[in-house]
Amino acid sequence: MTQSADIHLIQRIIPHRYPFLLVDRVEDIEGHDSARGIKNVTFNEPHFQGHFPGAPIMPGVTIVEAMAQTAAVMVGVDMDLADKNFLVYFMAIDSAKFRRKVIPGDRLEMHITTKRGGGKVWKFHGRAEVGGELACEAEFTAMMELPK
Repeated sequence: MTQSADIHLIQRIIPHRYPFLLVDRVEDIEGHDSARGIKNVTFNEPHFQGHFPGAPIMPGVTIVEAMAQTAAVMVGVDMDLADKNFLVYFMAIDSAKFRRKVIPGDRLEMHITTKRGGGKVWKFHGRAEVGGELACEAEFTAMMELPK
């Protein structure tokens, strides 16, 4: 059974808030195996003031962060971690490739699959796309600080 998380559930799972909450919705959650995150990119996000004036482009590191937040929500939904002070920390980002600019007005879709899960250390593969076109791809490892 697939599950989803709206912005209210996302905020109950991960501690990120504006201006660093980078996922609006997570859909197609298949346990802790895969999920699809959605980020509606808008011009009024603070990074566009300086990256770059007159030619706003979403920084690559924020795209990778959006994928990581999607992964954290997927795990949080699967493990019923809402309201449980769940924290996630990057340990590694590998093979990151950026293929397309992400600009205001784009709908960024993050497709996440778990390569290794369980326990404290998890590894994910993420693809971020706009309109089916690859914008970013990376593997990332995270430490999950699960509530006691």
